[in-house]
Amino acid sequence: MAAARVLLLLSGRPESVGFAQSVCGLLGARLGLGPWPTHCGLKRGQLLLSDRPFPGASARLPLQRPPFCPFAALDQQPRPLGAELPTNRGVDLGVAIILQSSDQTVLLTRRTRTLSVSPNLWVPPGGHVELNEELLDGGLRELWEETGLQLPQGQFSWVPLGLWESAYPPRLSWGFPEYHHIILYLLVVSQESQQQLQTRMQPNPSEVSAFMWLGPGVAAAVAATEDGTETPRHLSQDLPPSVLAVELEANGGARPLALPMSTLLQTTLTTTEGRERVSTGTKFALRLWLQHLGWEGVTPLPCESGAHVDPGPAKEEQNTDPLPPTGPGKPSAQSPPQPTSMTLTEHSQPLLWVRTLLQLWE
Repeated sequence: MAAARVLLLLSGRPESVGFAQSVCGLLGARLGLGPWPTHCGLKRGQLLLSDRPFPGASARLPLQRPPFCPFAALDQQPRPLGAELPTNRGVDLGVAIILQSSDQTVLLTRRTRTLSVSPNLWVPPGGHVELNEELLDGGLRELWEETGLQLPQGQFSWVPLGLWESAYPPRLSWGFPEYHHIILYLLVVSQESQQQLQTRMQPNPSEVSAFMWLGPGVAAAVAATEDGTETPRHLSQDLPPSVLAVELEANGGARPLALPMSTLLQTTLTTTEGRERVSTGTKFALRLWLQHLGWEGVTPLPCESGAHVDPGPAKEEQNTDPLPPTGPGKPSAQSPPQPTSMTLTEHSQPLLWVRTLLQLWE
């Protein structure tokens, strides 16, 4: 088994977490609806978590999962015969960068349809952390590989925002989970404006099919949608009908895209239809970002951390997803191949369309 990336301090010593175990459950999810204040030790290529303070803990962050988390569902109902989950690996660690410009917008990217995991989703740049890699360095590396952005030293600050327990497929009605991650969201605040950052962007077309910048108003509407319900609730009547994005084209160019607001407010479906939407974890991260800004209308819950970040209110419902059928044609219990990432040198041709697109933001 590979070196454990996520460890829990449950009985006085660090313990690895099995793939099928719910991290939120082990840290007290049965005692409330979440998010759960979690003490964190941020180490090279590793995360140490506990529900109590411990020497070396560097932050106290909110930990959350979606109301339809498959690992929570598997804790609540017997596992049918033939429903085998991986036993030779644990919970993986990922880092996602909430990149904030100096004019208070944040960057989201749309994953390409060809990716085997979470295709067509809007998410912040991020990915796996390498062994012995500092967590911030891993996040900045993924930012560079996906968008071509390298942030000059001394021109940005950062703070951890929160933790998200992620599974793919995300619902049992889609199939048994093949991936299990804890995602650490890091807020990176650049001294450069959105326009300055976009001028230097060179998106990786093998991973990114589009990107956009969200201001607090639209981000608040997106964060307010409740996954697990049929329609979003409590939305402002002043929302624009669409948001301006940039979509990459097959010939290496790009074009402006008027992304309907209804797409951004779409919730997770109970079927495997790959409808374009903002991921549930991203909505959680946007809420934390708005709290960090002190945005009006976002009420924090009491949870002080080393980063002075509070968790946002969340709503978790009884998991009612049915267990998927077993047998031929269902996902294998073996670890599927990991999607590969192209380095910047493989897609760093100059983007001739940048100046034209920047005029749309003036």
